[in-house]
Amino acid sequence: MSEQAKEARPKVLIVDDSRMVRASIVRNLKDRFLVREETDGEAGWEALVIDPEIQIVITDIGMPRLDGYGLLERIRGSRLTRVHDLPVVVISGEEDDESREKAYKLGANDFITKGIGATELVARLESLSRLVQTSRELEESRAALAAQSPVDPATGLATEAYLAWHAEQELALAKRHGGEVRDKLSEISAMVIEIDHYEQLMEWHGPHVAQLVTRKLSKILATKVRKEDTVAQLAPDQFAVLSPSTDLVGCCAFALRLQRAIEKVVMTYRDERIRISVTAGVACSAVDGMQTVSHLIGMAVQRAQQGREAGGNKVVADQGEVGRDFVEKVFRQAVSIDHALFQLKAGAADEVGERMPDVVATLLPLLELVESRLNCGIPLEALRKHAGESAGQGDDTDYTRTSI
Repeated sequence: MSEQAKEARPKVLIVDDSRMVRASIVRNLKDRFLVREETDGEAGWEALVIDPEIQIVITDIGMPRLDGYGLLERIRGSRLTRVHDLPVVVISGEEDDESREKAYKLGANDFITKGIGATELVARLESLSRLVQTSRELEESRAALAAQSPVDPATGLATEAYLAWHAEQELALAKRHGGEVRDKLSEISAMVIEIDHYEQLMEWHGPHVAQLVTRKLSKILATKVRKEDTVAQLAPDQFAVLSPSTDLVGCCAFALRLQRAIEKVVMTYRDERIRISVTAGVACSAVDGMQTVSHLIGMAVQRAQQGREAGGNKVVADQGEVGRDFVEKVFRQAVSIDHALFQLKAGAADEVGERMPDVVATLLPLLELVESRLNCGIPLEALRKHAGESAGQGDDTDYTRTSI
């Protein structure tokens, strides 16, 4: 056999503490597959992490350090797609219905006995190998399609490629406005949102439920952002939001609103309640420098990581954790009616709503003058009362329950 033909053969990892069993399997497979051997589940796991050429795993059940079930759980719980999706064949010394059922429940693709014939073993592995190849080709096709499309067909959000392209366009526009006059148009903000304790979520409920939670979060994000904002998924537990014409405080206010909205969502799966929280890192071109989009998003990623390391459920900006008191303090400062009108035209009604008492307070002298001259029935007393109210009241009681 030529070296090229050898390299083209799929690679199988055999994990078994019996040297004789491994030798028997190798003897049956060596003409059709490349083979790697490991003596226990822990060594098998280490091999999977460092060897990307492995396409199929054959594992015994009873082994020292980490048994076959434990190895299977780690594979199906892995955040590495190439590891998570690997076909796994569990091999047992006996036909045991209980062991077979447990293996399939944990995500095994096949269950065979150690006395299986060479022809049947090779046939089953070749079938799994074709499945791997087809899946990889589909994934490559999807990636190629996503690279040409602004929308990821799996999430319905923007693709990373489109986010980068659109972000560069917005940053160039912001720089042009910044060269003319320093206003909101010259600012662009980036926010990175991460699901807290995502690995624990996968461990407790499984990767399928974790994926459903991620989809739920992507839908919430899609409904909360403005039309001019762009949302993309960077990782299973991580999203990025690009907000043009938005300053740091406005982006932090949006992050806090999003955080509260997600805290109120109670998801149920098979009668079990699941609640999540998120951590957001925020960066702004006016504060962090007008460099590149990757720099801006990178700063947001770092700050989200800081928030997770501090326990999660936080919004972190350039000066550290941001609370509602900080945002309200800034919002209580003099309100620019021109800016409020600009935000309304830009579709940021929620941001104006956050400052409604201050907006009303700023407009009151003008409204009082209008009423004194025209006597048109403006409810001044109600407006005065509203101007004295806190913008943050009435926000902590309603919970949304949804089934996933």
